[in-house]
Amino acid sequence: MIVALCFAFLILARQASPVAQRPGQPYALIFGTVWGPDAHPLYGVKVKVRRADQKRAHWELYSDRNGEFALRVPPGPADYLVWADLKGFKSPAGKELHQDGEVKVHVDNDERQDLGLHLKQ
Repeated sequence: MIVALCFAFLILARQASPVAQRPGQPYALIFGTVWGPDAHPLYGVKVKVRRADQKRAHWELYSDRNGEFALRVPPGPADYLVWADLKGFKSPAGKELHQDGEVKVHVDNDERQDLGLHLKQ
């Protein structure tokens, strides 16, 4: 009985997972690099992503040690806005950073879109 319940739970959990995270399903990839004012990649910057038609960020992720981040999104025509959330983040030199604005990314199908977030002092 317990085995049957666990099996049923696993099936329901798999069906409830987002389309972009199901193995074997197509997806689009937003790939970017966060650059500091000195043109070096920055580690640990919080990056937020939302669809252009929504008001709040739907995804949050952090840049890795190479300043890179990647996000799988559903395939199909859509516009996304990507920006760095710099609240409480300071450069390695201890200075506060800012970004001029959000970067717009357009996805048509199951493809990869590359971008760079360039931060300033």
